[in-house]
Amino acid sequence: QVHMVESGGGLVQAGGSLRLSCIASGRTFSNYAMGWFRQAPGKEREFVAAINWSGDSTVYADSVKGRFTISRDNAKNTVYLQMNSLKPDDTAVYYCAQDWAGRRTVLTRSTYDYWGQGTQVTVSS
Repeated sequence: QVHMVESGGGLVQAGGSLRLSCIASGRTFSNYAMGWFRQAPGKEREFVAAINWSGDSTVYADSVKGRFTISRDNAKNTVYLQMNSLKPDDTAVYYCAQDWAGRRTVLTRSTYDYWGQGTQVTVSS
């Protein structure tokens, strides 16, 4: 059974930084792309960033490009989201997710079937 636990959320002032972490278990972590998504109150969940299984390819939503960085440590079964220059619009519950297919050749924004419980990020103005 796939299980993921996010951590690192909190309250930060606009312009500040946070680093989210997500530890995954249940499948061979290094075989699967990982993604970060977020859901703000009253809005649909949206894609934030993804990294491929080997860690050499990433993709970002336009709204976070240049401010957020996704990375992974396959030895620790962990994916990270470094968030800099945070804005009040970044306020949301952030979820990590794992691709359902292993060693996919093309990094996607939508093929994620396994989800963590989420961590709250609040950015004050």
